[in-house]
Amino acid sequence: MIEILTSAEISRARDTGALVADILQAMKTRSRVGTNLLDIDRWTRDMIIEAGAQSCYVDYAPPFGRGPFGHYICTAVNDAVLHGRPHDYTLADGDLLTLDLAVSLRGIAADAAISFVVGSSPQPASIALIDATQRALSAGIAAARPGARTGDISHAIGSVLDAAGYPINTEFGGHGIGSTMHQDPHIINAGRPGRGYTLRPGLLLALEPWVMADTAELVTDPDGWTLHSATGCRTAHSEHTIAITTDGAEILTLPTHHGATGK
Repeated sequence: MIEILTSAEISRARDTGALVADILQAMKTRSRVGTNLLDIDRWTRDMIIEAGAQSCYVDYAPPFGRGPFGHYICTAVNDAVLHGRPHDYTLADGDLLTLDLAVSLRGIAADAAISFVVGSSPQPASIALIDATQRALSAGIAAARPGARTGDISHAIGSVLDAAGYPINTEFGGHGIGSTMHQDPHIINAGRPGRGYTLRPGLLLALEPWVMADTAELVTDPDGWTLHSATGCRTAHSEHTIAITTDGAEILTLPTHHGATGK
């Protein structure tokens, strides 16, 4: 299913996106050395409930997971990169943490992810991973314009990641979003320009470049959800929900209620 949202629905999406961004920033601030991942999940739950929103994750049970996810936020540490299920782990100095969050507010969902290093001892390699995903995300957003195709976004993202020297996995990537969290079109993190679905104003997309330092192969944790790099290398993941407008792409998941336009 591909949804084209009305202007009223886009307005609601701005509110959802701001909520997602605000929660992620609050959790980043509270993610210190000694913080437990289960506390991050609990704090996220409380903020979602206080806002009158609904979690997109708690009851989420797709074919690639083992049963409902059962938590409110994805917490991926170091070699974990996607679908990180919160568990009893205390953050240490230098951990590379990715927080991924999707919520629905007034019937419209938004999805975003941030990666950062906990504490005061960041490894240069970790900073480089994060920077590559952020630059790839910016390139993908810049390519998202009416009349462009999903392959243009994939190519823009993949070009940055490839130039940075990271292998690219195309099993999981960006996606359409709207009244539900995961919709068509699927947007892989590498591709050929001029291919795929033609972008139209009113389309919402979640773009999410993610990389693993030295492999493109994933392995699934015994929890049935968390995906790790096959070699144990570090990983990073950056994501925004955007709206296609007549002028380009509006970023909805910034920590403000005003958004920003990528042109």
